[in-house]
Amino acid sequence: MGMSSDNIHGLVLAVSSSIFIGSSFIIKKKGLIKAGNTGVRAGAGGFSYLHEPLWWAGMITMIVGEVANFAAYAYAPAILVTPLGALSIIFSAVLAHFILAEKLHIFGVLGCVLCMVGSVSIVLHAPQERLITSVKQVWHLATEPGFLVYACIVLIVVAVLIFQYVPHYGKTHMVVYVGICSLMGSLTVMSVKALGIALKLTFEGSNQFIYFETWFFTVVVIGCCLMQINYLNKALDTFNTAVISPVYYVMFTSFTILASMIMFKDWDSQNGSQIVTQLCGFVTILSGTFLLHKTKDMGNATPGETPVFRSPTHPIVQSNPR
Repeated sequence: MGMSSDNIHGLVLAVSSSIFIGSSFIIKKKGLIKAGNTGVRAGAGGFSYLHEPLWWAGMITMIVGEVANFAAYAYAPAILVTPLGALSIIFSAVLAHFILAEKLHIFGVLGCVLCMVGSVSIVLHAPQERLITSVKQVWHLATEPGFLVYACIVLIVVAVLIFQYVPHYGKTHMVVYVGICSLMGSLTVMSVKALGIALKLTFEGSNQFIYFETWFFTVVVIGCCLMQINYLNKALDTFNTAVISPVYYVMFTSFTILASMIMFKDWDSQNGSQIVTQLCGFVTILSGTFLLHKTKDMGNATPGETPVFRSPTHPIVQSNPR
């Protein structure tokens, strides 16, 4: 069965998002280096990069990428869009190799190939996006018993982690902070998808902002994003980025796929072979991501790099120079 037009639109937007976001890190890094040569470096507490046009060009590029990523969820299933976030690592690594002269280790090349192979597997066997004509349909899916149980379990687990485990284990066990971000991230993506669908229908002439449900999803997106960013910043400030990134990617993507499977029933129209192929593709992308992050500093390690979080709906952590 071929891909639907909506899936193709979502695929193009997701890949475009990765290209823009992967490129933005290189542009921003060039801007930071240039600003550091003429003023106080960001790592030393300076803000001279704010006067550097190249840095702002990188920020604009990242914003365009995030908008494309947001729009992709309005057209394609989360199981197709979310894993493709790993492609931004490939574009960033390849551009860094040629533009910033940061050597890409042979295992890094292998990681890129694995990410590409896994992405192709997921794309070729992704489920079709269901036809939705109103945000009320999304609300109906979100209020079915299955997803309500999932959402309640997520909120209870997150509350337990925040109030019971963060004070005692937050600074020693990475999974506490990352678990909070990943669990809330799955709810973020479902709400982002709902809001994206509402915007798409509104632009097509059917105003969805007259419904309470649209505004509810908007509030959930804002609240979940703020919580994710807060706890991911804590994780990045406490633990090694190279360890956090692959762990966060697998947890975030796994919970997002689970949430999408429950809420949108993505796999109902697929057979066992297609589902297994998608899961294998996801594991292949995970392996490539792990290799890239474990080998990205081989041969030209630079001390004093600071991690930066991309997006609550696009969980790839990169590094910017101080």
